[in-house]
Amino acid sequence: MVRHQPLQYYEPQLCLSCLTGIYGCRWKRYQRSHDDTTPWERLWFLLLTLTFGLTLTWLYFWWEVHNDYDEFNWYLYNRLGYWSDWSVPILMATAAAFTYVAGLQVLALCHIAVGQQMNLHWLHKIGLVAILVATVVAMSAVAQLWEDEWEVLLISLQGTAPFLHVGALAAVTALSWIVAGQFARAERSSSQVAILSTFLAVVFALYLAPLTISSPCIMEKKDLGPKPALIGHRGAPMLAPEHTLMSFRKALEQKLYGLQADVTISLDGVPFLMHDATLRRTTNVEELFPELARRPASMLNWTILQRLNAGQWFLKTDPFWTASSLSPSDQREAQNQSICSLTELLELAKGNATLLLNLRDPPREHPYRGSFVNVTLEALLRSGFPQHQVLWLPNRQRPLVRKVAPGFQQTSGSKEAAATLRKGHIQGLNLRYTQVSRQELRDYASWNLSVNLYTVNAPWLFSLLWCAGVPSVTSDNSHTLSQVPVPLWIMVSGAAWSRLRLLGWGKASCLGCSLVRSQECLGGQLEAGGERSWPLVSARGWEEREPEPHGGSIKGPRKVSSYRRSSGLEDSCILFKRKVRRWEKRAQKEQETLKSAQREQPVQQVFVGWLSTCRQDRAPVPAKGPREPSPSLLCSRCHPLGSRKVDD
Repeated sequence: MVRHQPLQYYEPQLCLSCLTGIYGCRWKRYQRSHDDTTPWERLWFLLLTLTFGLTLTWLYFWWEVHNDYDEFNWYLYNRLGYWSDWSVPILMATAAAFTYVAGLQVLALCHIAVGQQMNLHWLHKIGLVAILVATVVAMSAVAQLWEDEWEVLLISLQGTAPFLHVGALAAVTALSWIVAGQFARAERSSSQVAILSTFLAVVFALYLAPLTISSPCIMEKKDLGPKPALIGHRGAPMLAPEHTLMSFRKALEQKLYGLQADVTISLDGVPFLMHDATLRRTTNVEELFPELARRPASMLNWTILQRLNAGQWFLKTDPFWTASSLSPSDQREAQNQSICSLTELLELAKGNATLLLNLRDPPREHPYRGSFVNVTLEALLRSGFPQHQVLWLPNRQRPLVRKVAPGFQQTSGSKEAAATLRKGHIQGLNLRYTQVSRQELRDYASWNLSVNLYTVNAPWLFSLLWCAGVPSVTSDNSHTLSQVPVPLWIMVSGAAWSRLRLLGWGKASCLGCSLVRSQECLGGQLEAGGERSWPLVSARGWEEREPEPHGGSIKGPRKVSSYRRSSGLEDSCILFKRKVRRWEKRAQKEQETLKSAQREQPVQQVFVGWLSTCRQDRAPVPAKGPREPSPSLLCSRCHPLGSRKVDD
């Protein structure tokens, strides 16, 4: 009976199968290849890298502008006519797209690391193009419709640049291993020069990057100014419906410096608090008075306004995703809120907080169009509210206001030169946080002008403005910012430069180690075979064996362990050199044994001579046991049927 045993045994390569299968749907061994990637697939790799960079930028941008999500939703509300929170769905879609693209990018880099040919599947190509187009359209739309928001990206870099620099160093250090492998396997000197020069340029740019980092939080701790005072924007709109007594009471419980409110005049001359031009968003006017839903709020009598509910919308729409965190008693109280008048606010805040008041101009046909400022002043003076605690923002009839109420702190909402503001008896500024720089803050402070910035909700932005020396900020998130004891981070300037410079030198050291490793591996290859292809290992990762000197049988291929695969990046250079020396000794010993066997067994000389031709391009490897001859190991000159490919 003749026993047949398999000539080759393939150990399952699950990681490699998943790598090539997920990226290009090549799950079988015969579908994989170590050939060079085609130019078309290289183009797709460049497109993938571009998409990865754009989606990363868009994700970073959209995450950093979460301070202004309410402003974004308000803008869409004015465009679409109904309120909905669009910010969080966009953030989730962006995160999902970035995760998908980042996964493809990692798989592509793994293909390069293990020496596999890249072949992106057509479904991935469609998804990649769709994500790229959507990202470009979204960035273009923001650039046209929300142009000022790109300034937030530059401001955020002042707070995140040191940490992004560390992350970039870590990423480039990880990629240096792959770059070193590509440098070692490059066949042309020009390719090696291009790879090395490009990588060195990136490393040099990262090393010089700390010179361009400018952040107000890189300072001495002793130079840190006092914590900015907090002004509740329309009360505490994250804990209660905006512009309601509950909202202002929640803000006062946090012991804030002040409260901000928008004052509107009703049709019968009663000042009340309302930000929107209509009542559709913050009341149930569409349920009670559908015919009045689109009418300006100031064109309704106070008796009608008092009948509207101003709290149900807060629990229904949950604009800040905080309504569910309220206690049951707070939810019941919020559900029963009504529109707040200016008189009620003055009674609540008297002696407890400063008021930042902004007046909404009524329509032209309004009966109090020309006297709404006087009506508001009368309400303020009649209430007995301390004048020095009123920050008066409207520019209309400012000389009259200074004459009637000289104690008001005149505040301007427009950015002008300090000398001009002082000439106009202005004592403070109320600006958006993107409109002023650190130098301008110092200039205004030198002229004794107080600056209040709005709307600051994110702790990172609050910390950045704290380090910059901002006196006060207006916030929707006052309950969180009031709990911030110190800025999120402060880095001493000298220590910052030393640490970043140390990271740069560490990066250069890692690069040197990578190049030394590539040269050592290359030297080990030249010692073993005189070529850059990995000797003694076939393209599929199998050793090829020599014939037994006595039995005349040929050893079949033996599975090579994972650290001796053809990619070379997983191999240890020291272990490789040791094995080369061991193989050389065994080959020399085998040659001596073969010569003695030829003298003892002349009959086998022809057969041995036939096999010696096949060993011209193959290194000798010791064998352990007899096997049947493997035709797949014979070259095309010796095999009677020519070259033959071994499939799975």
